[in-house]
Amino acid sequence: MPEPDRHLLSPGSGGLHRDGLKGWPDLWVLPGKPPHARPAAMPPPDRAPDQTLAFPDELLLRVLACLPEPHLTAAASLVCKRWTRLSGRLRRRLAVRDWAFVTHRLPYRFPNLAVLDLFPASIAAPAAPSRASPVLTCGAVSLTLDPSADPPLGACRFLADDVLDRGLAVVAARFPNLRRLSATAAAESGGLMDIAGGCATLQELELHRCTDLALRPVSAFAHLQILRIVAASSPLYGTSEDGGVTDIGLTILAHGCKRLVKLELVGCEGSYDGIAAVGRCCAMLEELTIADHRMDGGWLAALAFCGNLKTLRLQGCGRIDDDPGPAEHLGACLTLESLQLHRCQLRDRRALHALFLVCEGARELLVQNCWGLEDDMFALAGLCRRIKLLSLEGCSLLTTRGVESVVTSWNDLQSLEVVGCNKIKDEEITPALSELFSNLKELKWRPDNKSLLAASLAGTGMGKKGRVFFKRV
Repeated sequence: MPEPDRHLLSPGSGGLHRDGLKGWPDLWVLPGKPPHARPAAMPPPDRAPDQTLAFPDELLLRVLACLPEPHLTAAASLVCKRWTRLSGRLRRRLAVRDWAFVTHRLPYRFPNLAVLDLFPASIAAPAAPSRASPVLTCGAVSLTLDPSADPPLGACRFLADDVLDRGLAVVAARFPNLRRLSATAAAESGGLMDIAGGCATLQELELHRCTDLALRPVSAFAHLQILRIVAASSPLYGTSEDGGVTDIGLTILAHGCKRLVKLELVGCEGSYDGIAAVGRCCAMLEELTIADHRMDGGWLAALAFCGNLKTLRLQGCGRIDDDPGPAEHLGACLTLESLQLHRCQLRDRRALHALFLVCEGARELLVQNCWGLEDDMFALAGLCRRIKLLSLEGCSLLTTRGVESVVTSWNDLQSLEVVGCNKIKDEEITPALSELFSNLKELKWRPDNKSLLAASLAGTGMGKKGRVFFKRV
């Protein structure tokens, strides 16, 4: 047995030093004390053998396929490396937040994706925030605030165009069965051309930071049916003032994507010509969504060219149409079934009148959280005489009299929903409105938290004509 150093055991050395004992054996002796041994470490318990090792990959894939996707991604993929590899083969949808993962690991980790969201990964990470430059984060977007600037909101930073194109080229080469893609458009759009050539079955495309130039490759997608375009906005994306989507981009889009069924335009700057081109060329278009538009006056009249349109949805529009033109030149969407207004400013009487004239054949009218919809403005909805379903939510300026004057004029009304309209009171319901309620197939009446009509109608049969149907909130 080796002898320890004398200075470690001497009285003046301050006792034993822990570092000096690291190399000592388990059995050691101190002067005046009997020898003793350090207790040996307990052996690890015997683990049960992994029974799944006997299963072939095909059988284990069939078992894992029975799990819902949240469990497949959270718990099952953490069991072992084999389960991680197999669960990756079962994943069909994924949202990526790191662009380096797209170019290096994505094809090997998830080889069978059908739905891929690359937009969060295309946003460059913001610089380290300081006291002078705080960072505002909303979902996947982070914006730098500059307190000394006016306005203090800075532009959203994206990866370089060549980096985006290289990642899209990898996706095009390794995911030929991709059905849905969300990405950021680059200026040259070489990556989108690769996607169009490599993903022949792509049916749904969502493009952010779009310009007229970036829409040129969209015409190469032969089977595209659903398209969502988010135009480049100079305050948000840091693009030039002449960027964005205009009539030129809408015309390119219309001539290239003639099989579109659903189209959503966000922040576009078109006018009559662009919407008319979409209506003439996209004969199969059934659903059109226009959000936060910056279109010139007169675009409403172009909706008459959409010969197969069934749903028109306006979202977050600060204005509808500044100059809709004479009523006799507006035309009408004869096949339209549903008109939906969400978070729109409805203070322009002339524009709202033109909208209801174009959509006079609609069967459904949904108004949700819109501003400026007073009784005289809502009276214009009487132009749509075929309404069967009316849904009002968050219309705080509407009164009971204003609703009654319109709904009693609709002979085909079958369903009525009124939620969160504080000026509509139960005590103001007239006998004519009560008779209308009794003939409805579906009634959902909750204008405010104090409304007791739903409870008072229980057991009376009112609102239950037909099959189902009184919905109590």
